Amino acid sequence: MQTYDFIIVGSGSAGSVLAEKLSASGRFSVLVLEAGGSDRRFYVQMPLGYGKTFFDPGVNWNYKAEPDPGLAGNADHWPRGKLLGGSSSINAMVWIRGAREDFDAWAAAGNPGWGYDDLLPAFKALEDNQAGADQWRGVGGPLHVTDCSGAVHPLTKRYLVAGQQAGLPFNPDFNGAAQEGVGVYQISTRNGRRMSAARAFLRPAMKRANVRVEMKALATRVLFEGKRAVGVEYQQNGETKSARAGREVILSGGSVNSPQLLQLSGVGPSALLKGLGIRMVHANENVGAHLQDHVGINYTFKGKLPTLNQTLRPWWGKLLVGMQYILTRSGPLSLSMNNAGGFFRTGPAATRPN
Repeated sequence: MQTYDFIIVGSGSAGSVLAEKLSASGRFSVLVLEAGGSDRRFYVQMPLGYGKTFFDPGVNWNYKAEPDPGLAGNADHWPRGKLLGGSSSINAMVWIRGAREDFDAWAAAGNPGWGYDDLLPAFKALEDNQAGADQWRGVGGPLHVTDCSGAVHPLTKRYLVAGQQAGLPFNPDFNGAAQEGVGVYQISTRNGRRMSAARAFLRPAMKRANVRVEMKALATRVLFEGKRAVGVEYQQNGETKSARAGREVILSGGSVNSPQLLQLSGVGPSALLKGLGIRMVHANENVGAHLQDHVGINYTFKGKLPTLNQTLRPWWGKLLVGMQYILTRSGPLSLSMNNAGGFFRTGPAATRPN
């Protein structure tokens, strides 16, 4: 059994950053276990290619929720990244931090250090924002953020006008002074390629001698001595392997896989684990509970003006935009399908966008 200072389970947004930060001094050895494979795939690196990864089992866990009474019994498709970079390698790349009020509510609930003003320096340090630095935005950081305001589809501009006609203010930056309003999304790309957490953090860390990344390595159990986590058991190439952590085991498998791995390891609701025949290490009713998701609803309209569908459907359209992308790293394939959006209050009594 090999021993490392830190074992990180999952190479997604959190795992990639942790691998880079923990290995930067050169003092500590870091093992990263990733159940998926490499992120070096054309449709992963090409921004608009995420439409191809939405159901691709090669890079996507393709989870499916239970039928939901609130959704007329429908069972939602839940994409989750299964490759280096995790879901940051298959998402829509829209770069929005979240509302100031959310962070401040966490701090007010008894979590010091989680207020918006506490976190703003870290947010700014992350960024290399094409739009430039200001009170809220940073430049020179490891993750490049692209300003798409001059590249969006003409229909997007009509959408923004319609939003303003409906009474919503135009917002030039959802990560700026306020979140309310309609505006163009900034996206996590650089030079026409996806800027995933793997590209920004993990790939630079992988050049260090003290970092080892094992792909196709599915963690199946956290190893405990008493109630101390001391290692991880994982499956790779049909073999059961294990590694030991001298300092910490860090679970960065995301909102689905991390609690699942805890439960498989004997940490979770006692009745659930007992019913599954899993030996209890530590009873905690909160493991696997309290998840909140946001529902996506698709509306389809018939338009009088050409959309991306008309551009990309015929073979010659695919050829033209493909050549534009390969030669100049620009055009529709270099953007997210989500050009713009907005945040609004559902009534005058609301004090913030809800």
